[in-house]
Amino acid sequence: MASVPLQLAALLPLLCGLSGLPLGPDRGPGAACGYRSCHATKPDMLNVHLVPHTHDDVGWLKTVDQYYYGDRNAVQHAGVQYVLDSVVEQLLQDGARRFIYVETAFFSRWWKQQSGATRAAVRRLVDEGRLEFVNGGWCMSDEATTHYGAAIDQMTLGLRFLNDTFGPCGRPRVAWHIDPFGHAREHASMFAQMGYDGFFFGRLDYQDRARRRTALEQELLWRASDSLTPPMADLFTGILPNGYNPPKGFCWDQSCDDPPIRDDPDLEDYNVDDVVTRFLAIAHAQAKVYKTNHVIMTMGSDFQYENANLWYKNLDKLIRYVNGRQAGGERVHLLYSTPSCYLQELHAANLTWPLKTDDFFPYADAAHDLWTGFFTSRPALKRYERISNGNLQTCNQLEVLGGPVSRNGPFGKGDSETLKRAMAVAQHHDAVSGTERQHVANDYARRLAGGWRRCQVLLSNSLAALSGSTAERVYCDLLNVSVCALTEASQKFSVNVYNPLVRPVSWPVRLPVNGTSYEVSDAEGRPVDCQVVPVSAATRAVRRQRGFSVGELVFVARAPPLGFTSYSVSRIGTGPPAAAMQRHTPTAIQNKFLRVTFDPDTGLLSGLSNLETRQTIKLTQNFYWYNASDGNNALSDQPSGAYIFRPNGSTPFVISRTARTESLQTPVLQEVRQWFSPWVSQVVRLHGDSRALELEWTVGPLPIGDDLGKEVITRLDSSIQTDEYFYTDSNGREILQRKKDFRPSWILKQSEPVAGNYYPINSRAFIKDDVDQLTVVTDRSQGGGSLKNGSLEIMLHRRLLYDDVRGVAEPLNETSALFPEGLVVRGRLLLSLERPAGAADAHRPLGQQEVLQPTLTFTDGEPRPDTVLEFSGLQAALPPAVHLLTLTQWDEDSVLLRLEHQFQSRESRENSGPVTVHLQKLFSTLEVLGVSEMNLSANQWKDDMKRFHWTPQTDEKPLLKPLGDPSAWEVTLRPMEIRTFLLRVVLRS
Repeated sequence: MASVPLQLAALLPLLCGLSGLPLGPDRGPGAACGYRSCHATKPDMLNVHLVPHTHDDVGWLKTVDQYYYGDRNAVQHAGVQYVLDSVVEQLLQDGARRFIYVETAFFSRWWKQQSGATRAAVRRLVDEGRLEFVNGGWCMSDEATTHYGAAIDQMTLGLRFLNDTFGPCGRPRVAWHIDPFGHAREHASMFAQMGYDGFFFGRLDYQDRARRRTALEQELLWRASDSLTPPMADLFTGILPNGYNPPKGFCWDQSCDDPPIRDDPDLEDYNVDDVVTRFLAIAHAQAKVYKTNHVIMTMGSDFQYENANLWYKNLDKLIRYVNGRQAGGERVHLLYSTPSCYLQELHAANLTWPLKTDDFFPYADAAHDLWTGFFTSRPALKRYERISNGNLQTCNQLEVLGGPVSRNGPFGKGDSETLKRAMAVAQHHDAVSGTERQHVANDYARRLAGGWRRCQVLLSNSLAALSGSTAERVYCDLLNVSVCALTEASQKFSVNVYNPLVRPVSWPVRLPVNGTSYEVSDAEGRPVDCQVVPVSAATRAVRRQRGFSVGELVFVARAPPLGFTSYSVSRIGTGPPAAAMQRHTPTAIQNKFLRVTFDPDTGLLSGLSNLETRQTIKLTQNFYWYNASDGNNALSDQPSGAYIFRPNGSTPFVISRTARTESLQTPVLQEVRQWFSPWVSQVVRLHGDSRALELEWTVGPLPIGDDLGKEVITRLDSSIQTDEYFYTDSNGREILQRKKDFRPSWILKQSEPVAGNYYPINSRAFIKDDVDQLTVVTDRSQGGGSLKNGSLEIMLHRRLLYDDVRGVAEPLNETSALFPEGLVVRGRLLLSLERPAGAADAHRPLGQQEVLQPTLTFTDGEPRPDTVLEFSGLQAALPPAVHLLTLTQWDEDSVLLRLEHQFQSRESRENSGPVTVHLQKLFSTLEVLGVSEMNLSANQWKDDMKRFHWTPQTDEKPLLKPLGDPSAWEVTLRPMEIRTFLLRVVLRS
């Protein structure tokens, strides 16, 4: 162990004995892993680092299980267990050989099946740096469609396994995203804060790559935050020369066709001279486009090394014969290597590196091949993943707040681990991205559902412990389509609303009912305004035969921070009648904060006003579809598919220029229900005290009887003067400025005017000028852009008839047993109009509330008199700038806590300053006895995290930020800072 802060000295004797802590098992002073295990290089030669590797998708054409076992090889020949078996056997034969492995989801499964002797042998390989883990997350996550919280969780899960199993030698030094389809700045920031020394990837825009090759800028320093003080979010980044494949002609796997090295000179087909000559030509050509006398070559590919002997036998020969040319004056040196060994040599070169501050989106591999379709592909799965993330955080929190009884209580054994692993798998770059085959997408959803079922048991146990009631709890997971058997049938029931945020929230509750009049009372017995509204025709159509309610009971619940409150609901015989729908378009709906106007002739939105700030903008909104290219095009034969967005024209088709409407206006809420076609409808909704306008859209099944694939968007056209700029979030955190037909790092030659201007929108996007800012908060990851002044469009749904020839070999044409005619998708957008200077104060909390929505549970009848109806896990609400990112059980006596400053610097006059939180005064049910700060991924003590220092090509002087606080208990957060702590806790009596 390295140095320990004095304030932790009393805590460490207890912490160090616990499993799962950052230190892991100590391998002793003889271990020579990491940078100490690298083979010697030759400073006067071109050093070629050969990196044997396999890329193992955690689901894609086959499910995770099918890939691991090697099942369904007619779909794709791949069996990960055999890869690991074979690689270990070959590494043990020769101490010079190296191999890197990435996906902990597969490795952990393989590890559990091994004998003690095999485990001991593998530990020796890891200790000697012969088997090295890179990246180390549960999977290699997507970067466009993942939320930062879920990405951090999956990295933590994988890295914890490596720490527990192998100790410091299992800790990766390098992040490795060789396959994701574009790269997010927030991911680079996270990797830097996790302690990685560098990051390597394979895919970037073909124009960007060509420029970087010429300018020798394929290796750079990525400054990945505008708020965190350098070098806190600085990350050295390298672009691999051949994606993640070997050089052409040098693939020696059973799936490859390249000839082996035939080195018997007595045989007719001897080819060593030809092989060496060709390889040297490739090496010298590669050296011309990189800055140092070191180059890296990825020797492997998808699911390769199932027969590792093929690879290593030929690589051994290649190294021997190329290096043999040195005696004749050739200045090339080949060696087995790893990404970290290559990185170490780049660092030792002590050069300056080009500085990058934007991201690597969108990605294109040819002029008309923009990988921007997957930003929206499989929108239902994307929403389910987002919901599951919220469910997991609630599960984690209540496991901590409820104590050990949460895992084994009156409702049986529950756990959070199943959902953690399902969510981690769902972050894979062919999972939430929507770029997998249909049966694989179904498997991801099945895993999430199974994890949530296990969490429901845990939640019931925890809520029973906290409330004192063991009444059976019901979970209604289809409330978005007005289905809940208990509320539909019961005369009297209770609604428990759990709020996972650290400040109070007001949340509109909408429950399917069959009565016309109800009474609702809060935890104090006070009456709550409520209203029954008719179930819409669109909802009845999408729920099919899964529910029978005729109305929906609507009221606003107010839940305490990190806690729950209960509402009693009773059906009454006499009372105010259900609201009646009006068959005309109102000129306006409004509450005390917003006014929304409509065009009476078209039924469409026409304006939006913020009554507090006295702002008014013209605002129209409608739905359109792009005709998806089928590949029959004069410019290119590239069709739209799961990855590629390629509209057959730049002007979308309007679905309808008018909307048939009906409306209702009550003190509780106001709605305008719009029908644009049999397959597109929307509800424009304004709750009584809401500062955001809700647009609930329902799209599908997309008609394909005309043999045209369709990519459906909604477009907001406003009077805001944007000058072709708009703004998107990066993985739900920092905001990036975008401009039409422009890339900050290079001069763009635009060939796809629509797809080339699409970017990932993970949780929000906005347009603004000097006076007004219109922010749109999304409920899932989607793609969108601003193609004309004052406009913002978001893609909602895609149904395509052709494969885009990127490997899936299946069109994105989603159907299901419930929707055989095509998938129907429902979602919502939240619109906020503010002054630019204060907009973040509105959209930051709004975005977090959309990601971490309250969890509703139901009990039939009246609660017992001694039931605790309201509870908060905090002693007091936290300031607006503070977000509780993680609260999860680490082991029996400790919990993992992440606190986050959710504002960027200079983003808010009120909330962009430092904020201090006292850890011992944080929780109401937990007494904090000790604290130790860790890095972001919780696999190192914070004070032990030492990273390479890199020098950018800039005149700026790097500013080192102080890491410590004057007190162990007082935690100060600065803009965009996430701090991670391991707390030793006991439940308060």
